[in-house]
Amino acid sequence: MVRVREILSDKYGHDIPYSTLTRLVQEMGLRGDRKKKRAGSYNFGPGEELQHDTSPHRIILGGKKITAQCAGLVLAYSRKLFIQYYPSFTRFEAKVFLTEALKYMDGSCPRCIIDNTSVMVAHGSGPDAQIAPEMEAFGKIFGMSFIPHSIGHADRKARVERNFSYAENNFLSGRTFADWYDLNQRAQKWCNTVANKKIKRSLGMSPDEAYLMEKPHLLPLPAYIPPVYKTLQRIVDMSGYVIVDTNRYSVPERFCGKKVEVHKTWDRILVFFKQKKIADHKRAINKRDTKVIAKGHHLPFNKYKDKKGPCKEEKALVGRCDAIDQYVDGIKKRSHGTGKRKLQRLLDLKRTYPADAFEKAIEEALHYGLYDLARLENMILSYVAGDFFKIEEQD
Repeated sequence: MVRVREILSDKYGHDIPYSTLTRLVQEMGLRGDRKKKRAGSYNFGPGEELQHDTSPHRIILGGKKITAQCAGLVLAYSRKLFIQYYPSFTRFEAKVFLTEALKYMDGSCPRCIIDNTSVMVAHGSGPDAQIAPEMEAFGKIFGMSFIPHSIGHADRKARVERNFSYAENNFLSGRTFADWYDLNQRAQKWCNTVANKKIKRSLGMSPDEAYLMEKPHLLPLPAYIPPVYKTLQRIVDMSGYVIVDTNRYSVPERFCGKKVEVHKTWDRILVFFKQKKIADHKRAINKRDTKVIAKGHHLPFNKYKDKKGPCKEEKALVGRCDAIDQYVDGIKKRSHGTGKRKLQRLLDLKRTYPADAFEKAIEEALHYGLYDLARLENMILSYVAGDFFKIEEQD
């Protein structure tokens, strides 16, 4: 249009304002790329359809700004909404979220519209896509089928799409969160008190009010909903830990070297040995190289116990003879750590040989600064040789 205006002015002498030229071109329908198309609408009956999708949101978690995946599920008729946040969104998180969302809705619908993500789809796209067998089996638990919309037709699940902007600009605005548990608890509270209480112009009422009409038409939840977890096989290392997602979780030290089964849920790490639960930890979500230790799993090493006071061997030796007390102090000063092994050997010598011979040998050893217990034993033997072995000299 800039060039057309120049030609009209230079060649024909018509100086037409740019805004007027733009209006004339639009009225003649010459700008097909700008032509607006009539929008359609989808109408749903109660209990007919669910819509599910995810969207990345920037949040402040634990003082750091990170990207989290916001998962949303909405009832197409009543617009009742449920959202939760995850560090990533795999099939594991998808099953965790959908289980919690359907419990929140207290029912399900025969179909759930999704996008063409590989989390749900094994191959293909649109209504003809093949859903991953794992997710197809999960849907059957709730009597629900996953149906991807056609490529380029994201408006097919507009009920859930438009709520992501609402959550980002209303729920997240000006808020910070301590951790993932805090974030998701507050997200559910926001759904209860804000998103599902607000009156929708298209409904003429709030989602909670419309839900009362939709609830009788929802498919009932199964009597038993199986827990969502991943099963992992691990061997307890010699430090008494099992490793899950680079994080280390303590196991009672008697299971070191044993093969165990680990159940990873969204918020817990459960460890089983021969179908018996031996450890239960709060999961370290979106963290790396973290140690989680339960009280009583790892007893302190002996050397740490010994530093708190005299060991039982020292108590059995001292307090009866000054020479022995000084010898014990000398051994401890010349030993690495607390000298417990040498004190145990010294106590064995005391209990094995006569007291007089033992004390004489100790006094002599102190005089010469001798702390070799093998040589000390030879000295004790030399003192008792005359008492126990009567050696007669022969001509």
